[in-house]
Amino acid sequence: MGLIVQKFGGSSVADAESIKRVAARIAATKRSGQQVVVVVSAMGDTTDELIDLANQVSPMPNGRELDMLLTAGERISMALLAMAISNLGLEARSFTGSQAGIITTSTHGRARVIDVTPSRIQEALAEGAIAIVAGFQGVAQDTKDITTLGRGGSDTTAVALAAALDADVCEIYTDVDGVFSADPRIVPAARKLKSVTYEEMLELAASGAKVLHLRCVEYARRFNLPIHVRSSFSNLEGTWVVKDQPEGGSMEQAIISGIAHDKSEAKITIVGVPDRAGVAARIFQAIADNDINIDMIVQNVSAAATGLTDISFTLPRAEGSRATGIVQKLQGEIGFQSIQYDDQIGKLSLIGAGMRSHPGVTATFFAAMADAGVNIEMISTSEIRISIVCRESDVERAVKAAHTAFDLDADQVEAVVYGGSGR
Repeated sequence: MGLIVQKFGGSSVADAESIKRVAARIAATKRSGQQVVVVVSAMGDTTDELIDLANQVSPMPNGRELDMLLTAGERISMALLAMAISNLGLEARSFTGSQAGIITTSTHGRARVIDVTPSRIQEALAEGAIAIVAGFQGVAQDTKDITTLGRGGSDTTAVALAAALDADVCEIYTDVDGVFSADPRIVPAARKLKSVTYEEMLELAASGAKVLHLRCVEYARRFNLPIHVRSSFSNLEGTWVVKDQPEGGSMEQAIISGIAHDKSEAKITIVGVPDRAGVAARIFQAIADNDINIDMIVQNVSAAATGLTDISFTLPRAEGSRATGIVQKLQGEIGFQSIQYDDQIGKLSLIGAGMRSHPGVTATFFAAMADAGVNIEMISTSEIRISIVCRESDVERAVKAAHTAFDLDADQVEAVVYGGSGR
């Protein structure tokens, strides 16, 4: 008897009918002879609605109490799903993240999983029940407070549980049929990928693809756990996220696996920075000390006459004003001239292990951007990724142009978005 962990996102359990449809799917898996653990997100836009409610009550909600509020969404979903499964004649038991043994750090709103002790889940499975776990939440190891893992954290809950339970596979159910070569909402001719490696999926997730959360892919790679991304609205095979491409797949491996984009970043440029050792370290240490993640960084060559340079970096738009204030406080110490803030940028990334052995990828990419009239403001690369920053208004045109330039368009339109936002 195998063990499968299935995760269902908010769009898959958006209403009562959806919950009953998901319950039927889980029941069919159980009746096929599998042990089943289910991780569920809050219904539809419940989390956003709870955040809006909190902001109406308080302009700056306390982190501990906000986590306590937000975890209610998943508790509603898990209880309703357990009821629906019981109506189908099977036993289901629901568990909060803390009851399931999800142990985290104590940082409210973005806690990290540090251990999983799923004894109650194992007990339920041993007694023939289906275990249903509230995603996105856990309990802090030191304070014992309820915590949340950040948006998309249910993916991480599912993979962490699958690894702890030594599951055969973790199935992530969403509202598209798998991982596509681009966002099918922008490129209807996007091609579904049969499989993708952990490193490619990590780059896609980090570059803005919302089908999987970055931390869940990191977790899966660490434990070599296969992830099957598929739709809860169809029975089609989805996309497998695995360590290596299937044997023989290298002959057919495309140069570019996918194109990801992100419209949620902003750019800060520090103008007239003295070009001396330790200045950049001082700036980025101050930002790191405030738990702000930096994405792309570009430093210009200093002018010979002045010895000054400009440093630009991108970061989540939600952290833009806070980061600007942090850097502004360093002006007297460092002596830079000014700060420029730009929240109208977008990022586009090409990802593919095949580009390692194919010269000319960069030239083809930049030619496509030029033909589309897209001006490139920043460039960053890794062994399997090329990322650019451009105007936010140019992003969708750039995605379509790059997708066509690398022959990624499917012969026939197959990308179907069943509903929701893709999570």
